[in-house]
Amino acid sequence: MADYTASLRRYYVAYTAGFFLFILALAVLERYGMPPRWIGYSFLFLTIFLYATIGVLARTASVSEYYVAGRRVPAVFNGMATGADWMSSASFMGLAGTLYLSGYQGLAYVLGWTGGYVLVALLLAPYLRRFGQYTIPDFLAARYGGNTARLVGVFATVLASFVYVVAQVYAVGLITSRFVGLQFEVGVFVGLAGILVCSFLGGMRAVTWTQVAQYVILIVAYLVPVTILSYQVTGIPVPQLTYGLALEKVQLLEEKIFHDPAEVNARRLFRERADGYYERIVTLPGSLEDERQRLSVLINTLKSDNAQMREVAAIERQRRELPTSSEAARSYWDTLMRQAAQRGAEPEQHVTPYPGPGEAVSDTARLNFLTLVFCLMVGTAALPHVLTRYYTTPSVREARSSVFWSLLFILALYLTAPAYAVFVKYEVYSTLVGSSLADLPVWVSAWGKIGLVSIEDVNGDGILQLAELALNPDVILLATPEIAGLPYVISGLVAAGALAAALSTADGLLLTIASALSHDVYYKVYRPQATTQWRLVVSKSLLLVVAVLAATVAAQKPATILFMVAWAFSLAGSAFFPALFLGIFWKRANAAGAVSGMAIGLLVTIYYMVRVQFDTIPWLGIHGVGMEPWLGIQSTSAGVWGVAAGFVTIIVVSLLGQPPSKETQDFVESVRYPELDGS
Repeated sequence: MADYTASLRRYYVAYTAGFFLFILALAVLERYGMPPRWIGYSFLFLTIFLYATIGVLARTASVSEYYVAGRRVPAVFNGMATGADWMSSASFMGLAGTLYLSGYQGLAYVLGWTGGYVLVALLLAPYLRRFGQYTIPDFLAARYGGNTARLVGVFATVLASFVYVVAQVYAVGLITSRFVGLQFEVGVFVGLAGILVCSFLGGMRAVTWTQVAQYVILIVAYLVPVTILSYQVTGIPVPQLTYGLALEKVQLLEEKIFHDPAEVNARRLFRERADGYYERIVTLPGSLEDERQRLSVLINTLKSDNAQMREVAAIERQRRELPTSSEAARSYWDTLMRQAAQRGAEPEQHVTPYPGPGEAVSDTARLNFLTLVFCLMVGTAALPHVLTRYYTTPSVREARSSVFWSLLFILALYLTAPAYAVFVKYEVYSTLVGSSLADLPVWVSAWGKIGLVSIEDVNGDGILQLAELALNPDVILLATPEIAGLPYVISGLVAAGALAAALSTADGLLLTIASALSHDVYYKVYRPQATTQWRLVVSKSLLLVVAVLAATVAAQKPATILFMVAWAFSLAGSAFFPALFLGIFWKRANAAGAVSGMAIGLLVTIYYMVRVQFDTIPWLGIHGVGMEPWLGIQSTSAGVWGVAAGFVTIIVVSLLGQPPSKETQDFVESVRYPELDGS
């Protein structure tokens, strides 16, 4: 084992050195005139080729290698692979953007995700490794007996993992559409090819060694831009320690910008627009026809006055986009009203964690912060694709050690995310806000074409106010090199890192879904006599089908990356955490309790999530399903209700029913206390 680990260390040291030489070579070529698009192609396609090569070299026909990498991944490398598996596009792209937009309130994601790994280390990873199964549904079947718990576990695994993987494929579409120039919908499927090559041939074995390589790329890509930015702003290239200096400058700029008369006027105009949308909503259905007539009259007036065709085309587009029914108009105008109200709201300083004392919304903000932390913690401790990684280590001790390494490797990114938010905000406030709309940098229009940056001169003064600038949180990190005026090779590096983050997580998620369906449904339930070859054929076929479905959904741009990921955590936490925790630490928990708890917890979460987040679901033809949040808790924290319902249901049903067999209870005891069997 020592020789095997030493060989791996040599390979990856050489690989890291080669990657740095590759970056240096592209930097030199850019200096001598290499076009930016070629740099983008070089980073994206050469890194995908690298991942594909590892996937091909690690191909296998062994079931143990395919599902759990032969259970021989050393703790350090499993920690790196877990870090890459974990640091999805939400961590890489979404976290910095959320901290940029919401200040310290966004730290709920950092606290929840890192706290979740503490739960994994203390409560789950060592014990799951001792059970020695291939998948989480395998554990549920072994602990509770029968296939009912297994099948409920499969459904929850597929649902939570699918929502999560859609977010990753969505991120791939953003990256390829911006840096390679592909249409978003096409970029989604191009990136999908890179995902499939890594996981299709070698399963967990290929995914593991690819993820180690991807971790190197994503952490280098994350640290380099903000380190340069830190040096430019403070003179010290240690952003994790110096962003407090930049934060002081941001606070001074906020005082100036927030109280600028033009800024105050812009916010007032947006609030008036929101009031106008509200009036249209309450006067439906008459307001819909009135609006159509108003736009028609305006178009005729512009044409008679020989206005520019651009103005006429813009009004005609507004008329075409008007909904055709009152229900559709209500949803359409409600969305526009919320957007206008948000841009017209009084901004808060970056250092304000919650609204001020005495404000009614303050308690709700605190409650949402705490419930989001809770949901992310239990979701982390219950995500199947993360827990499965601890089946790949040689021993229980290595499983526990790999959790430590995972946290260490993840820490490098999470300590840097707040610095990103502050340094980028300083650049935007100091160089972009207050500039002429005619002289905006190229990156504004480039990201605007993808729909992630929006500018509207609401007061018509030709100067950009902060309220007139709308930035999608997913763009903050990707655009950082351009915002800071860094060489394009740094932009290509960031794109490669974001792609590595999305691909590494998508690989693990797709493999988890395919394994649950092929191993737990096809092999364990439907066809126990299936040969090894057929099991792998079914797994690879299902992986392909699920991947195409995920890309199809992602092409519809269902929500922001961080929202979709938060939903996945709530789904996983409500379905699995009560059953896993009680299955390990309460030997009285029985099969009926576990099945009931998983089903009810999942249903409660789905119900709350859909009712709070969506008022209409157009593709299902459903309208008017929205409801007010319970206690003001947002849909991203829906799992708080599902986890509570799951715990209560498992405990009550287990106490009312028959206890598990003595053999099961003795086995649970042996898993919790290793000294009983000498392991």
